[in-house]
Amino acid sequence: MELLNGRPATNAGRLEKEIRVYDLLDSLGISYDRIDHEAAMTIEACQDIDALFGTHMCKNLFLCNRQETDFYLLLMPGDKKFKTKELSSQINTARLSFANEKHMEELLDITPGSVSVLGLMNDKNHRVRLLIDADVIDHHEYIGCHPCINTSSLRIKTDDILNVFLPAVHHQARYVKLLGE
Repeated sequence: MELLNGRPATNAGRLEKEIRVYDLLDSLGISYDRIDHEAAMTIEACQDIDALFGTHMCKNLFLCNRQETDFYLLLMPGDKKFKTKELSSQINTARLSFANEKHMEELLDITPGSVSVLGLMNDKNHRVRLLIDADVIDHHEYIGCHPCINTSSLRIKTDDILNVFLPAVHHQARYVKLLGE
């Protein structure tokens, strides 16, 4: 694995959804570092990537209510434990669970293992609400995430995600505080 700056030199072998991420970030003037790697399906698989980036990948969870009518993307520190009850009470939603693959692809154009805040660029109908654990903002200068595919990872300044990317894709973050104990 090698730490690179910016988009790949060529689009060969890249999926269209990945190229769209690079196009959007470049058009917004957001700089980013990139690492190409084998498919990373879990936060544990990202440990070597974390070391190269000198930061931590965010845990990105795609959630929904029982009726599968409300959808949430939760960004939280990768080393923090997630408890649905703790989050449900903060956002006044009963019975959160993991959303299925069909909704993930339909709403974010992402497959399991590739969930990322960058997928919000594909949520044209704004059906997914972004939730960010306060520890991501308070303790992480950078957000590590996938460009809608889990064979590459990007390191982007948290400030650029919050103040440039999210407004450009017409999403707002709601901050939560998860204890993770």
